[in-house]
Amino acid sequence: MTPRPAPAVLAAAAAIAALAVAAVAVAVAADGVKGDRELGQYLSSECVTCHQISGRYDGIPPIVGWPEDSFVEILDEYRAKKRENQVMRSIAVKFSDEEIAALAAYFGSLKPKTD
Repeated sequence: MTPRPAPAVLAAAAAIAALAVAAVAVAVAADGVKGDRELGQYLSSECVTCHQISGRYDGIPPIVGWPEDSFVEILDEYRAKKRENQVMRSIAVKFSDEEIAALAAYFGSLKPKTD
C-alpha cells in the first residue's frame, strides 16, 4: 500500500499550483496579447474604408501609428458599449481578441505619411 500525503502537504501543493497559475495569468495580462501584423494587414480592409491609411484626419480619427495597448483598449470599450458610435460598435464586436491584437500590431507599425 502506498502512503498518502498528509492533508497539509496536499493543501500546500494546491496553494503553490494556484499561485503559479496566477503568476502566469498576471504576466500574460501585463504583457498583453501580441498581435500578428500580417493577419492585421489582411483584416484592415474594413478599417481603411473609413480611416485613412495615410494617417490624415478627414473627419474620422486616424488609427495609423496608435500604440497597440491603446488600440486594444479602445476597441474593447466599443465592444463593451462604453463608447458611443454605432458603426464602431458593430465593427468591433465582429473581431476576436486575437484579431483586435493583430489589427493593433498592424496599425501600430505604420507611420503617418507627412505631405
